[in-house]
Amino acid sequence: MLTLFVLVPLLVLLLLNISWRALPRIVPQAAVLVLGFADVVFGLALPTLPVNSEIPVLSELHFGLVADDLTRVFLVSIGLVICAAAFVNQESMTTERAHRNFCSLLLVSLIGMNGAVLLSDFFSLYVFLEVTAIASFILIAIERGIFAVEGAFRYLLLSAVAAMFMLTGVGLMVFTIGDTTFSAVHESLTIANGSPLLLKMAVGIFIIGLFIKGGLVPFHGWLPGAYSSAPPGVSVLLAGIVTKVSGIYALVRIAQDVLVSDPSLSMILLVAGSASIVVGAIAAIGQSDLKRMLAYSSISQVGYIVIALGAGTELGIVAATFHLFNHAIFKSLLFVDSASVESRLGTTDMGKMGGIGAKMPWTGTTTGIAMLSAAGIPPFSGFWSKLLIVLALWKAGREGFAILAVVASVLTLGYFMVMQHRAFFGKPSTQLDSVKEASAGYVVPAVVFALITVLTGVFFPLLKDSPLSFLLLNKGLSW
Repeated sequence: MLTLFVLVPLLVLLLLNISWRALPRIVPQAAVLVLGFADVVFGLALPTLPVNSEIPVLSELHFGLVADDLTRVFLVSIGLVICAAAFVNQESMTTERAHRNFCSLLLVSLIGMNGAVLLSDFFSLYVFLEVTAIASFILIAIERGIFAVEGAFRYLLLSAVAAMFMLTGVGLMVFTIGDTTFSAVHESLTIANGSPLLLKMAVGIFIIGLFIKGGLVPFHGWLPGAYSSAPPGVSVLLAGIVTKVSGIYALVRIAQDVLVSDPSLSMILLVAGSASIVVGAIAAIGQSDLKRMLAYSSISQVGYIVIALGAGTELGIVAATFHLFNHAIFKSLLFVDSASVESRLGTTDMGKMGGIGAKMPWTGTTTGIAMLSAAGIPPFSGFWSKLLIVLALWKAGREGFAILAVVASVLTLGYFMVMQHRAFFGKPSTQLDSVKEASAGYVVPAVVFALITVLTGVFFPLLKDSPLSFLLLNKGLSW
């Protein structure tokens, strides 16, 4: 059953490319939307199909399949962002060949991300993350612009370094215990006489690779260029879900299924998360390009997820997962709105957008909703996940980091208010007289994401059996 999440997109990809010239433009687009929607639907249904199994590959080497709450959240997130990227691509890709290539690469990304969130061993995780990375590298440079190629090259270079760390970690695991499944590594780390030092090193080296792929400080140099130079649909995909699956999902999974309580590891996560929060927020304040500002904002928001993991508690893992979902939604929304503005003005320079909100009311309104959610303002969904992060840190005795998380939210609100003032508020320039609201391909996903953000925030305390609150219930928590 779970293998269908990989095999069906692969089969569709092969069929689309075998009959490339015979198919109308709408067919690849429809295929991507159907498969993305299937991720959402089956992601919501997976709790009725609990699976956690291991399949032998060699005599002492296995790969595992897992379908749990974390898988469920990510399948829903992947499906939603894939659909949004497909909508934006339909509007922004002008040539037939580029559109078809984008849809094919989007399916490759879907295969990679689905595999990554369904498999529960380090080697398979590495393989599917590399599948996603290769597709992302090509997508960034798909239009062959000089800045896009530069951004893709930086992404490729850092991704290769990350792959080296991850594969080294996998090799050390095989050398140490002869297995790479999460369960086997966890069992070895919790043995009574102390786990092998080499195994701890292996997991640590693997995590360094995830830090690079997730764009955490000080490995964040590739991220702003990749996000800002990529085509609009690719930016939505990268910022919304790719870097979350490639680096941050794996961190959450390892924290939940593999690691044991370790003060030194918790401190590493706390410091890395705090640095990313502060550096990303400060860098975002000084940006004049909307996409680069949103890219640095992503670094800051990812820091919140990592700092929650640093709490070293179940509540911290829940908070990290919930904020990761929220970030996928509101950051995808912000990049969709950025694409909307770029489609009308031909630029993402905020100095040339003054008062655009009056001309593009749907775009301006949904941007404001995403901004308030990112800053943790009630009643939007980001408020709840940031509140859980602060509570997790405070209960874990990390009061200083909890205070930092609150103060940094003020910084987040500050740079988003600057963005709103420069780009959307104020009297429209006479040069914008002919500007109109973006087309439906931009507005529809923006409105859907805005509704998810609002409804999740308003009804989250009441939805006891919702896909977003089941994590709390399953951990025996209440609110």
